[in-house]
Amino acid sequence: MSALIPRPAREIAPCAVHVPDWLTLDEQRHLVVECRRWATAPVPMRAAQLPTGHRMSVQTVCLGWHWKPYSYSRTADDAGGGRVAPVPDWLVALGRRAVAAAFRAPADDYTPDAALINFYDETAKMGMHQDKEERSDAAVVSLSIGDTCTFRFGNTFNRGKPYTDVELVSGDLFVFGGPSRFAYHGVPKVFPGTCSVDCGLKSGRLNITLRVTGLADA
Repeated sequence: MSALIPRPAREIAPCAVHVPDWLTLDEQRHLVVECRRWATAPVPMRAAQLPTGHRMSVQTVCLGWHWKPYSYSRTADDAGGGRVAPVPDWLVALGRRAVAAAFRAPADDYTPDAALINFYDETAKMGMHQDKEERSDAAVVSLSIGDTCTFRFGNTFNRGKPYTDVELVSGDLFVFGGPSRFAYHGVPKVFPGTCSVDCGLKSGRLNITLRVTGLADA
């Protein structure tokens, strides 16, 4: 939903760009429908288990490559063993549009081969972490639908300060690449009841993250 007071796009850190209200309501609703389908088959959405034995509070399902802490595979060995669905061409095209919008330059060579769909309920959080299992430094595209969250975007050398807290609202786009590609980031808080039913969700937050893994099948 468009804000009453316009929220301009801004660069949070070098090559880390927040573009508010980027997805239309129709695009949000379409993504919600597709995410619900991906969450059931061929691999079910689940809370990944960390090496410590703890379960993440965020529920995840993957396309293209299956992610588990901290590696990728074509099959979801920690969620039934099925082979994950491919990243559809229309989602690749959306990723290219996103990078072009954020960096204001053509992004025809941007071809994400993995998508992580994360669902946050009202208590879910994501600790500060780097996306570093990829063998590519291509930009990461992050799309938000549903409840507003605090997105904490940090530095490339530790989980602490300096960092910047950004409010991500349904429809917002965040892209980070270049010198900020491996910055620590996380979601310390979701604000329940802040999403409009017009986006397709009654509650919770969906985050769709597109990545270029740089991996090849053995």
